[in-house]
Amino acid sequence: MTQRFYMGVRTAVRPLVSLIWNPRVTGLENVPRDGGFIIASNHLSNIDSFVIPVAFPRQIRFVAKKSLWTQKGLKGRILKWFFTAVDAVPVDREALSSGKGALQSAQVILREGAGFGIYPEGSRSKDGKLHPGKQGAAWLALESGRPIIPVGLKGTQELMKPKLPERGAVTVRIGAPIDFSDLDPGASKGKKRRLMTARIMDEIQALSGQQRSEVPTSSARSEF
Repeated sequence: MTQRFYMGVRTAVRPLVSLIWNPRVTGLENVPRDGGFIIASNHLSNIDSFVIPVAFPRQIRFVAKKSLWTQKGLKGRILKWFFTAVDAVPVDREALSSGKGALQSAQVILREGAGFGIYPEGSRSKDGKLHPGKQGAAWLALESGRPIIPVGLKGTQELMKPKLPERGAVTVRIGAPIDFSDLDPGASKGKKRRLMTARIMDEIQALSGQQRSEVPTSSARSEF
């Protein structure tokens, strides 16, 4: 039922998004036709978790803290509707902060054949630069055997401002599955994760065009 709701909402919302923002989406041919896959994206705005599912032809799921489903008032109802609509997975705050609960939930999502979205920087970039990546995406790829699809977002931070951005200001660039076949099969998992994470961030940067920062995102507790 949740997947039908997700696709129904996406079908209803997508024309409105195209009319208002007309986001430019490229690389849709790189999205696997079936099976689970991992989306590794830069993170410029809280609305990124809305933009990515709208742009992709297949279901993309994220994890989020449980408290987002229980807030009061109009804002609370909107948040509950939104996270239900995108079929997000509620995870306990402590488990989400440690990353363990989120990664366990991600493995379930991948086994069910859906796409899983992750932000390797760990938190939203407040200065617009691409910050160092954490190793969650690489860990998932190694443990699940699922491909990593890099995504570069541009302009999504403008969607949260009072004044609507110009149509076409938002860009979603989807890269080809990242090839890790040249990694030494005898290397330790730790070394593989480090090398894979470096490559993931290089691919995201090539798609987003962002300047790099050597400083981790200030409030990064997790990658979700």
